[in-house]
Amino acid sequence: MKINAYAKINLALDVLGRRQDGYHEVRMIMQTVGLHDELEIERIPEDSIVITTDRDDLPVGGDNLIYKAARLLMDECGLTGGIKVHLTKNIPVAAGLAGGSTDAAATLIAVNELFGLGLSKEDLMKRAVRIGADVPYCIMGKTALSEGIGEILTPLKPCPGCRILLAKPKIGLSTAFVYKRLKLEEAEHPNTDAVIRGIENGDIKAVADNLGNILESVSLVERPVIAKIKRIMAEHGGKPLMSGSGPTVFGMFDSDESINKAYEALSVSKLTPELFITEIYN
Repeated sequence: MKINAYAKINLALDVLGRRQDGYHEVRMIMQTVGLHDELEIERIPEDSIVITTDRDDLPVGGDNLIYKAARLLMDECGLTGGIKVHLTKNIPVAAGLAGGSTDAAATLIAVNELFGLGLSKEDLMKRAVRIGADVPYCIMGKTALSEGIGEILTPLKPCPGCRILLAKPKIGLSTAFVYKRLKLEEAEHPNTDAVIRGIENGDIKAVADNLGNILESVSLVERPVIAKIKRIMAEHGGKPLMSGSGPTVFGMFDSDESINKAYEALSVSKLTPELFITEIYN
């Protein structure tokens, strides 16, 4: 079967505190966008998981989340035989867009169907958190409030549609690095409830006006290029925000003209080698 694995952005990302187990309590609004990876998955008689990709810089063994997702269901359900997966990678890697998590989610869905396991979406989501905190959301998709460490999900009304510009600079920025430097007592917390009200009221302007990500208090200082990208998007009518722990910036635009101008300005600036025009996807 062929299955698309969609990227996500965070319309709001707040950190409430650190738990005793080292994880952070979060309160986030997750949103699917149209940019997606493509997976072709087939059953094979051999007891193995074979992964190929169109990129030579991606792991294809046990460290790949596709492998971990397939192995989880194959071991737990005692499946005979294996799978072969070909991944066409369109979502930038290590970008704050859940690229690996959404591939794992798509794999869980595909293995469930190909082997006729009969697991519900909720069954898959319960298992998915063992792979990564974002994987349950990637199975659910659309617009959702995410709490706990990301595994407590509440569906929201679909976010009103708009054009989205994604800009991924050529820098590294690990989640652990950002969270370690986050100072909760000093950082500005986003107005997550205002974003939720905007979604519930179908008011995309209210959503865009209240975008917020507490992790920007670290990332914009540590990686100034992120602030520069945000500034260019804002100068061309966009409402920009860093997604996840970065480094990707997304901008919400209300017209093709404004998003095209922002795309052009960022292309000329050479601040970011990876630019994508997409949309809210529900």
